[in-house]
Amino acid sequence: MILPKVRDPRFVTIRRGGTLTDADHRLLALWAASCAEHVLGLFESAQPGDPRPRQAIEHARAWVRGEVKMMQARAVGGHAMGAARDRRGAARYAAYAAGQAGAVAHVAAHELGAAAYAIKAARAAAPEGESEAAGRLECQWQRDQLPEAIRGLVLDDQRLRNDICWSVFDC
Repeated sequence: MILPKVRDPRFVTIRRGGTLTDADHRLLALWAASCAEHVLGLFESAQPGDPRPRQAIEHARAWVRGEVKMMQARAVGGHAMGAARDRRGAARYAAYAAGQAGAVAHVAAHELGAAAYAIKAARAAAPEGESEAAGRLECQWQRDQLPEAIRGLVLDDQRLRNDICWSVFDC
């Protein structure tokens, strides 16, 4: 479980009683989609005929553009997680990253799930003895992609949830 037991109001939209603006919610979704897409090839090389993870990333971005409803993006994210079930290693984690990205439209805090699973995918794909370094490189790449408007929020979220996210944000 990558979500905290108590929801952080910074990841709940204003209309639902939190402090997250729609603009920042969209930025979180785009960042999560970028994190997932960065490792998507690890899934697609193992399962070239399975479009579900790519579709989840595409739906996350389509939700940001207002082209699909939240429930549709979430459902497609769930299908990407289904694609992960019979996989192992890097392919599994890459599919989970895509599924988490699709779920950001529903619950903004899934943004960290997309990032954490992408780091796990990079670690799993690395040659023996290089997984920690690969994870740190992926984590740093992700941080370099953060829009300034959400940078502090995401970095604080990483600090707060690092323990439940397999300590992947120690980079």
